[in-house]
Amino acid sequence: MTTSLSRTPHRKTLAAGAVSALAMGMLAFSGAAHADSLATLDSYIKSTRAGYADFTQVVTNANKPGAGKQSVGTFAFKRPNQFRFDYRKPFQQTIVADGKTLWMYDADLNQVTQRSQAKVLDSTPAALVASATSIESLKQRFTLEAVPVKDRLEWVKATPKDKDGQLQNVMIGFDGKQLRKLEILDSFGQRSVMTFGNFVPTVPAKVSFKFKVPAGADVLKQ
Repeated sequence: MTTSLSRTPHRKTLAAGAVSALAMGMLAFSGAAHADSLATLDSYIKSTRAGYADFTQVVTNANKPGAGKQSVGTFAFKRPNQFRFDYRKPFQQTIVADGKTLWMYDADLNQVTQRSQAKVLDSTPAALVASATSIESLKQRFTLEAVPVKDRLEWVKATPKDKDGQLQNVMIGFDGKQLRKLEILDSFGQRSVMTFGNFVPTVPAKVSFKFKVPAGADVLKQ
């Protein structure tokens, strides 16, 4: 992404991770036994229409050992193609998909990046929340498999069939009927772990999927 976000690696990672993680997260607020996780995923795609939750995200780099960088915020979604991430700490950033356009706003830079939603999401896990209607539709772009229990969570792994993208895979961790973790690994060795809480199957009235460009903000169209 050729914006100022590319000059701030942590912000770029968070933004990319959010878009990837969101799609998987929207699918995942449902529990399943290990053997039935794919069937549960299929059922969830067909039945769950909206949701809202808090999240904590920790980004680490396998090539640079050390403490991860942590952010917190909230996210919301409404099928078939709307979602919103609001990062609160350590900096404010908003990511909104309104159905046609993907907006990314950095409050510190007062800068907005505007992109075609279809072009951005088709080859990423965000396509799952934007257009998926069944497991079969997902298999056109992802290899899906049930993964053994780890950390007392049950997992589904999604690996993009497009090997030219920046994403290696996404792991979805379930606890009972709720998503607890997403583990996103990219081709640069960066690992983003998102932990979710306080999920509700509705979108609060205060949350809007319409993005309004803040006064004085620079807008970069891509």
